[in-house]
Amino acid sequence: MNTPVRRLTTIVALMFLALMVAATSVQFVQAPSLNADGRNVRTIYREFGQDRGPIIVANEAIASSTPVDTAYGYQRGYAAPFLYAHTTGYFAAGLSSMTGMEQAANDVLGGTADSLAVQRIQDLVTGRQPQGGSIELTIDAAAQQAAWDALGDQRGAVVALDTRTGAILASVSKPSFDPNDLATHDAAAAQQAYDALLADERDPLVNRAIAGDLYAPGSSFKVVTAAAAIEEQGLEADSPVPSPAQLQLPLSTQVVNNPGGIACTAEDTAPLRYTMEQSCNTTFAQLGMDLGAERLAEQAEAFGFGQELRIPLRVTPSTFPAEMDGAQTAMSAIGQYSVRVTPLQMAMVSQAIANDGEQLQPYLVATERNADLEVVATTEPTVLRRSVTEETAQVLTELMTSVVANGTGSAAQLPGIAVAGKTGTAQSGTDAPPHAWFTSFAPADDPQVAVAAVVENGGIEGDVASGGTTAAPIAREVLAALLTG
Repeated sequence: MNTPVRRLTTIVALMFLALMVAATSVQFVQAPSLNADGRNVRTIYREFGQDRGPIIVANEAIASSTPVDTAYGYQRGYAAPFLYAHTTGYFAAGLSSMTGMEQAANDVLGGTADSLAVQRIQDLVTGRQPQGGSIELTIDAAAQQAAWDALGDQRGAVVALDTRTGAILASVSKPSFDPNDLATHDAAAAQQAYDALLADERDPLVNRAIAGDLYAPGSSFKVVTAAAAIEEQGLEADSPVPSPAQLQLPLSTQVVNNPGGIACTAEDTAPLRYTMEQSCNTTFAQLGMDLGAERLAEQAEAFGFGQELRIPLRVTPSTFPAEMDGAQTAMSAIGQYSVRVTPLQMAMVSQAIANDGEQLQPYLVATERNADLEVVATTEPTVLRRSVTEETAQVLTELMTSVVANGTGSAAQLPGIAVAGKTGTAQSGTDAPPHAWFTSFAPADDPQVAVAAVVENGGIEGDVASGGTTAAPIAREVLAALLTG
């Protein structure tokens, strides 16, 4: 071989080598970053242009995909969009983003979950168009609608749980939004709708049931304080506890008054049952100081405060403050100062009491199915922790039943069904009206469901709002939907 041919052969070999190195680099080394690049249209079409499985409530699809003549091939749509928006979230091709269950269950809905591996192999062998799986939610459609209707035009949230399993039976947050506006394939229209929602001062994108800025629970937290006092001091429902007309807080000019600024009783002590019925602030502030900040914090943690939680949506942990002085401890014991909770957290408190002290993992997904409707996964009840002893749970049940039968929670009464509950009227730390709370479970003698409701800044009642008049009737409607049909 002469010299020119050898040189040409060497050059060609080097060029082939360079080509192989470049191809290897692109296909293996750079592949993850290229796939993740937002400018990669192929990746966007692959992620958002698929036959996605439905999200189902009571055998009806509340989110589904239909074939369309666009580059994506399928359009995501939402039935009863406002009612379920915070649960389904949105699958927005125009925004290249997803939220809610669309995101949390994306591997199932998109067909990439490990549980759907057999289906993917079958699709490959048969040449069938790949399809996503479906998820069936635990939501009870009647309870969801009852919660939505009862909240009306007020800002707030309602959560209902099955006390025996932890299944979430209702989860409503208001104000809401229409995910169909975000799911459009028109990127400009989707962005405009999203920007408008972000600019809305009512924060309609926030799922108030499980996230957001959280709320002071007010007197609904007295259930937690009572639990600590019963466990620590061996109190019974009729044990005498302090009930002064006013309570001067230590090293502070602040004075704790009872609702309405009046004494709960004419005596300095009263039965624990009565102080819970009338929601006596002075009693529970004093009990909180007697127990101490550390013991209160332990009890709050036993009910799930400060704990990470996914349902599978991520839940913002409720908080109980640390390193408090006496005055701060007293205010925290009545659900003020820096105590902050989600409605789900307060429903979990009632669920634990109703379940003899055991707190269960809340969950939204009942069943996962493949495209052939075969069950590939189900959710089983899981115990998270023991919040209180069975004996303490029984005393708390007795106290909460008295609140509804004879006290501030009377608006939650149901004919023929004993309801256990606790009201709360929480100051927001501003000039705004208080938040109105009610946490409950029923039937009290055979618990099946727990419901918590919060109405933000008093709702339509404004400054005169209270847990008993504003939130308790909302919980009653949801309990009735679940227990009386």
